[in-house]
Amino acid sequence: MERIEALITKLKEQFEQNADPALLLGTVQLLQFELTKLNGNGLQSLGTAKVAVVLPMMNMMTVAASAYEKYAPKPVEKAIQEVKETVLVDNGSLSVVQKNGQLDMVFDPMTEIPTLSHQAREINDNVIQAESLNDKLKQGKTELIEVLKETPVKDLRKAVGINDRFLFINDLFRGDETMYERSVKTINSFHIYAEAEYWINRELKVKLGWDHNHPSVQHFDQLVKRRFA
Repeated sequence: MERIEALITKLKEQFEQNADPALLLGTVQLLQFELTKLNGNGLQSLGTAKVAVVLPMMNMMTVAASAYEKYAPKPVEKAIQEVKETVLVDNGSLSVVQKNGQLDMVFDPMTEIPTLSHQAREINDNVIQAESLNDKLKQGKTELIEVLKETPVKDLRKAVGINDRFLFINDLFRGDETMYERSVKTINSFHIYAEAEYWINRELKVKLGWDHNHPSVQHFDQLVKRRFA
């Protein structure tokens, strides 16, 4: 009991002197060891075992814990600072921040975001529209060519382009430029198409052996018809 009393006195002195918490803890552990040994030997006092042993032990441990908490380093508390960022949006934005900080979408992504099939369908539609536009342009170009083919001309020599002139000389007049010029001049001198047609059949188609189905022959006939249209 003297050992226990000495430890209690020493612990009290250390507490009053604001001793290091580790030193206080060591004294408490020695006191606990002595009390445990005393309890094992059957030396109990102050009435019952619960009163004689447990209560002083709890008091001393409370004192030691209080002293330890006094000098124990306090954990650093991380200040959690909530940052709310307000997103400025305008028309056409994808999201908006409400007053309570909630971020709401201004469109429904399940219905407004085009899927791959939608994109493929749009591409196909665009291709079809482009093809339709091309067909219309081609049709318009073809109609324009047909109209130009029927447009009357006053001078057959001026109606024949450079490429057509070279083509006629080589395909129809056997490369003889003089024959071509003389024939065109003769055709221009007629007053009606019937006269020009009769002369072309007799002097050109028969004598030069023109093939009526040849593209150059058909093109030449078309220009002659325009001359007398």
